[in-house]
Amino acid sequence: MTEVTIRHVWKEYDGDVVLERVNLDVAPHSFVSIVGPSGCGKSTFLRMLLSQEAPTRGFIRIDGQDLPPEPTAERGVVFQRYSVFPHLTALENVAFGPEVARAPLLGRLFGSRRKAVLEQAAAALASVGLDHAGDKYPAQMSGGMQQRLAIAQALITKPKVLLLDEPFGALDPGIRADMHQLMLRLFDETGMTVFMVTHDLKEAFHLGTRLVAFDRYKTRPEEIGAYGATITLDLALDRSSARERAEAMVGLADKVADQPA
Repeated sequence: MTEVTIRHVWKEYDGDVVLERVNLDVAPHSFVSIVGPSGCGKSTFLRMLLSQEAPTRGFIRIDGQDLPPEPTAERGVVFQRYSVFPHLTALENVAFGPEVARAPLLGRLFGSRRKAVLEQAAAALASVGLDHAGDKYPAQMSGGMQQRLAIAQALITKPKVLLLDEPFGALDPGIRADMHQLMLRLFDETGMTVFMVTHDLKEAFHLGTRLVAFDRYKTRPEEIGAYGATITLDLALDRSSARERAEAMVGLADKVADQPA
Protein backbone atom coordinates (compact mmCIF):
# COMPACT_ATOMS: atom_id res chain seq x y z
CA MET A 1 0.00 0.00 0.00
CA THR A 2 1.53 3.27 -1.15
CA GLU A 3 0.57 6.91 -0.62
CA VAL A 4 1.71 9.77 -2.85
CA THR A 5 2.11 13.38 -1.77
CA ILE A 6 2.39 16.25 -4.26
CA ARG A 7 3.03 19.75 -2.94
CA HIS A 8 3.20 23.11 -4.74
CA VAL A 9 4.44 21.54 -7.98
CA TRP A 10 5.20 23.79 -10.94
CA LYS A 11 6.66 22.79 -14.28
CA GLU A 12 8.19 25.27 -16.70
CA TYR A 13 10.05 24.92 -19.99
CA ASP A 14 12.23 27.89 -20.98
CA GLY A 15 10.01 30.26 -19.02
CA ASP A 16 6.71 28.84 -20.31
CA VAL A 17 4.54 27.55 -17.47
CA VAL A 18 2.94 24.15 -18.18
CA LEU A 19 1.70 23.25 -14.69
CA GLU A 20 1.29 25.43 -11.61
CA ARG A 21 0.16 25.05 -8.01
CA VAL A 22 -0.47 21.29 -8.22
CA ASN A 23 -1.28 19.85 -4.79
CA LEU A 24 -2.56 16.32 -4.26
CA ASP A 25 -2.68 13.73 -1.47
CA VAL A 26 -3.31 10.23 -2.79
CA ALA A 27 -4.23 7.54 -0.29
CA PRO A 28 -2.78 4.02 -0.56
CA HIS A 29 -4.48 1.74 -3.12
CA SER A 30 -6.14 4.58 -5.03
CA PHE A 31 -6.92 4.49 -8.74
CA VAL A 32 -6.58 8.11 -9.89
CA SER A 33 -8.10 8.87 -13.29
CA ILE A 34 -6.59 12.03 -14.81
CA VAL A 35 -8.60 13.92 -17.43
CA GLY A 36 -8.45 17.28 -19.14
CA PRO A 37 -8.09 18.89 -22.58
CA SER A 38 -5.14 18.14 -24.83
CA GLY A 39 -2.02 20.11 -23.98
CA CYS A 40 -2.93 20.80 -20.35
CA GLY A 41 0.03 18.91 -18.88
CA LYS A 42 -1.47 15.52 -18.01
CA SER A 43 1.35 13.51 -19.56
CA THR A 44 3.91 15.93 -18.16
CA PHE A 45 2.47 15.25 -14.71
CA LEU A 46 2.79 11.50 -15.30
CA ARG A 47 6.40 11.91 -16.48
CA MET A 48 7.20 13.75 -13.25
CA LEU A 49 5.73 10.87 -11.25
CA LEU A 50 8.03 8.55 -13.22
CA SER A 51 11.08 10.87 -12.78
CA GLN A 52 11.44 11.35 -16.53
CA GLU A 53 10.90 15.02 -15.70
CA ALA A 54 11.66 16.94 -12.51
CA PRO A 55 9.38 19.62 -11.03
CA THR A 56 10.64 23.15 -11.49
CA ARG A 57 9.31 23.89 -8.02
CA GLY A 58 7.69 21.83 -5.29
CA PHE A 59 8.10 18.13 -4.54
CA ILE A 60 6.60 14.68 -5.06
CA ARG A 61 6.98 12.00 -2.40
CA ILE A 62 6.11 8.32 -2.19
CA ASP A 63 5.49 7.08 1.34
CA GLY A 64 7.17 10.20 2.68
CA GLN A 65 10.35 9.84 0.59
CA ASP A 66 11.35 12.22 -2.20
CA LEU A 67 11.24 10.66 -5.64
CA PRO A 68 14.64 9.47 -6.86
CA PRO A 69 15.99 11.51 -9.80
CA GLU A 70 15.58 8.62 -12.27
CA PRO A 71 12.87 5.99 -12.96
CA THR A 72 13.01 3.01 -10.60
CA ALA A 73 11.39 -0.40 -10.37
CA GLU A 74 8.91 0.81 -7.77
CA ARG A 75 7.10 2.74 -10.52
CA GLY A 76 5.81 0.78 -13.50
CA VAL A 77 4.55 2.45 -16.65
CA VAL A 78 2.37 1.48 -19.63
CA PHE A 79 2.06 3.78 -22.65
CA GLN A 80 -0.55 3.91 -25.43
CA ARG A 81 2.03 2.66 -27.93
CA TYR A 82 2.98 -0.92 -27.30
CA SER A 83 6.33 -0.75 -25.52
CA VAL A 84 7.49 -4.22 -26.52
CA PHE A 85 10.59 -5.52 -28.30
CA PRO A 86 9.63 -7.05 -31.68
CA HIS A 87 12.64 -9.39 -31.82
CA LEU A 88 11.87 -11.05 -28.45
CA THR A 89 9.17 -13.54 -27.56
CA ALA A 90 6.53 -12.58 -25.03
CA LEU A 91 8.39 -14.46 -22.28
CA GLU A 92 11.70 -12.83 -23.24
CA ASN A 93 10.05 -9.39 -23.35
CA VAL A 94 8.82 -9.71 -19.78
CA ALA A 95 12.12 -11.18 -18.53
CA PHE A 96 14.22 -8.50 -20.24
CA GLY A 97 13.90 -5.80 -17.58
CA PRO A 98 14.84 -7.99 -14.59
CA GLU A 99 17.69 -9.56 -16.56
CA VAL A 100 19.23 -6.19 -17.42
CA ALA A 101 18.76 -4.98 -13.84
CA ARG A 102 20.55 -8.01 -12.41
CA ALA A 103 23.21 -8.33 -15.14
CA PRO A 104 23.76 -4.77 -16.42
CA LEU A 105 27.02 -5.57 -18.23
CA LEU A 106 25.93 -8.63 -20.21
CA GLY A 107 22.18 -7.95 -20.23
CA ARG A 108 21.52 -11.64 -19.69
CA LEU A 109 21.52 -14.14 -16.86
CA PHE A 110 22.53 -17.79 -16.99
CA GLY A 111 21.77 -21.02 -15.21
CA SER A 112 19.53 -20.99 -12.13
CA ARG A 113 19.37 -17.18 -12.05
CA ARG A 114 17.93 -17.04 -15.56
CA LYS A 115 15.54 -19.90 -14.78
CA ALA A 116 14.22 -17.96 -11.76
CA VAL A 117 13.62 -14.83 -13.85
CA LEU A 118 11.87 -16.81 -16.58
CA GLU A 119 9.60 -18.37 -13.95
CA GLN A 120 8.73 -14.88 -12.68
CA ALA A 121 8.08 -13.75 -16.25
CA ALA A 122 5.81 -16.73 -16.86
CA ALA A 123 3.85 -15.87 -13.71
CA ALA A 124 3.50 -12.25 -14.88
CA LEU A 125 2.21 -13.44 -18.27
CA ALA A 126 -0.28 -15.73 -16.54
CA SER A 127 -1.54 -12.82 -14.42
CA VAL A 128 -2.59 -11.00 -17.60
CA GLY A 129 -3.99 -14.07 -19.34
CA LEU A 130 -1.04 -14.72 -21.67
CA ASP A 131 0.25 -17.95 -20.18
CA HIS A 132 -0.42 -19.65 -23.54
CA ALA A 133 1.54 -17.07 -25.56
CA GLY A 134 5.02 -17.10 -24.02
CA ASP A 135 6.68 -18.28 -27.24
CA LYS A 136 4.88 -15.82 -29.54
CA TYR A 137 6.52 -12.71 -31.01
CA PRO A 138 4.67 -9.35 -30.86
CA ALA A 139 3.95 -9.48 -34.61
CA GLN A 140 2.01 -12.69 -33.99
CA MET A 141 -0.15 -11.04 -31.32
CA SER A 142 -3.24 -8.83 -31.50
CA GLY A 143 -3.25 -5.26 -30.20
CA GLY A 144 -4.98 -6.34 -27.01
CA MET A 145 -2.45 -9.12 -26.45
CA GLN A 146 0.44 -6.71 -26.98
CA GLN A 147 -1.00 -4.32 -24.43
CA ARG A 148 -1.43 -7.19 -21.96
CA LEU A 149 2.22 -7.97 -22.61
CA ALA A 150 3.17 -4.35 -21.85
CA ILE A 151 1.24 -4.58 -18.57
CA ALA A 152 3.06 -7.82 -17.69
CA GLN A 153 6.36 -6.02 -18.35
CA ALA A 154 5.33 -3.33 -15.87
CA LEU A 155 4.07 -5.77 -13.24
CA ILE A 156 7.05 -8.13 -13.07
CA THR A 157 8.99 -5.68 -10.89
CA LYS A 158 6.03 -5.56 -8.44
CA PRO A 159 5.78 -1.74 -8.56
CA LYS A 160 4.23 0.26 -5.75
CA VAL A 161 2.84 2.76 -8.28
CA LEU A 162 1.57 1.98 -11.79
CA LEU A 163 1.44 4.83 -14.31
CA LEU A 164 -0.85 4.47 -17.34
CA ASP A 165 -0.67 6.98 -20.20
CA GLU A 166 -3.71 6.44 -22.46
CA PRO A 167 -3.04 2.70 -22.27
CA PHE A 168 -6.22 1.58 -24.04
CA GLY A 169 -6.81 4.44 -26.46
CA ALA A 170 -5.71 2.51 -29.57
CA LEU A 171 -7.82 -0.58 -28.86
CA ASP A 172 -11.19 -1.55 -30.36
CA PRO A 173 -14.18 -1.12 -27.98
CA GLY A 174 -14.61 -4.85 -27.30
CA ILE A 175 -10.92 -5.40 -26.54
CA ARG A 176 -10.91 -2.22 -24.48
CA ALA A 177 -13.73 -3.57 -22.29
CA ASP A 178 -11.71 -6.75 -21.71
CA MET A 179 -8.69 -4.65 -20.72
CA HIS A 180 -10.81 -2.69 -18.27
CA GLN A 181 -11.82 -5.91 -16.53
CA LEU A 182 -8.20 -7.05 -16.44
CA MET A 183 -7.07 -3.73 -14.99
CA LEU A 184 -9.72 -3.78 -12.26
CA ARG A 185 -8.74 -7.33 -11.29
CA LEU A 186 -5.04 -6.50 -11.14
CA PHE A 187 -5.74 -3.34 -9.14
CA ASP A 188 -7.73 -5.31 -6.57
CA GLU A 189 -5.21 -8.16 -6.39
CA THR A 190 -1.98 -6.18 -6.19
CA GLY A 191 -2.92 -3.27 -3.91
CA MET A 192 -1.02 -0.85 -6.16
CA THR A 193 -1.65 2.86 -6.39
CA VAL A 194 -2.53 3.70 -10.00
CA PHE A 195 -2.47 6.95 -11.98
CA MET A 196 -4.13 6.80 -15.42
CA VAL A 197 -4.29 9.56 -18.02
CA THR A 198 -7.28 9.19 -20.34
CA HIS A 199 -9.38 11.29 -22.71
CA ASP A 200 -12.33 8.94 -22.22
CA LEU A 201 -14.51 10.26 -19.41
CA LYS A 202 -16.54 7.05 -19.25
CA GLU A 203 -13.34 5.04 -18.84
CA ALA A 204 -12.13 7.43 -16.15
CA PHE A 205 -15.27 6.92 -14.08
CA HIS A 206 -15.44 3.17 -14.70
CA LEU A 207 -11.90 2.44 -13.53
CA GLY A 208 -11.11 5.18 -11.06
CA THR A 209 -11.68 5.52 -7.34
CA ARG A 210 -10.84 9.19 -7.79
CA LEU A 211 -11.06 11.60 -10.72
CA VAL A 212 -8.70 14.56 -11.09
CA ALA A 213 -9.22 17.12 -13.86
CA PHE A 214 -6.46 19.42 -15.13
CA ASP A 215 -7.20 22.62 -17.01
CA ARG A 216 -6.02 26.18 -17.49
CA TYR A 217 -7.76 29.10 -15.82
CA LYS A 218 -6.07 31.55 -18.19
CA THR A 219 -6.60 30.76 -21.86
CA ARG A 220 -6.27 34.04 -23.77
CA PRO A 221 -3.38 34.03 -26.27
CA GLU A 222 -1.36 36.56 -24.27
CA GLU A 223 -1.75 34.42 -21.14
CA ILE A 224 -0.55 31.12 -22.64
CA GLY A 225 2.96 30.50 -21.41
CA ALA A 226 2.67 32.83 -18.43
CA TYR A 227 0.05 30.66 -16.72
CA GLY A 228 -0.11 26.88 -16.54
CA ALA A 229 -2.76 24.28 -15.93
CA THR A 230 -3.66 23.09 -12.46
CA ILE A 231 -6.15 20.78 -10.77
CA THR A 232 -9.58 22.26 -11.32
CA LEU A 233 -11.66 19.34 -10.05
CA ASP A 234 -11.05 16.47 -7.63
CA LEU A 235 -13.83 13.90 -7.11
CA ALA A 236 -13.94 10.72 -5.03
CA LEU A 237 -15.63 7.93 -7.00
CA ASP A 238 -17.55 4.83 -6.00
CA ARG A 239 -17.17 2.16 -8.67
CA SER A 240 -19.82 0.01 -7.01
CA SER A 241 -22.69 2.16 -8.19
CA ALA A 242 -23.33 2.81 -11.87
CA ARG A 243 -26.08 5.27 -10.95
CA GLU A 244 -23.74 7.32 -8.77
CA ARG A 245 -21.14 7.35 -11.56
CA ALA A 246 -23.74 8.64 -14.01
CA GLU A 247 -24.79 11.38 -11.57
CA ALA A 248 -21.16 12.29 -10.99
CA MET A 249 -20.59 12.64 -14.74
CA VAL A 250 -23.50 15.06 -14.96
CA GLY A 251 -22.09 17.00 -12.02
CA LEU A 252 -18.65 17.09 -13.63
CA ALA A 253 -20.05 18.48 -16.88
CA ASP A 254 -21.89 21.20 -14.91
CA LYS A 255 -18.79 22.14 -12.92
CA VAL A 256 -16.56 22.28 -15.98
CA ALA A 257 -19.13 24.54 -17.68
CA ASP A 258 -19.03 26.85 -14.64
CA GLN A 259 -15.23 27.23 -14.64
CA PRO A 260 -14.11 30.84 -15.22
CA ALA A 261 -12.68 31.66 -18.64
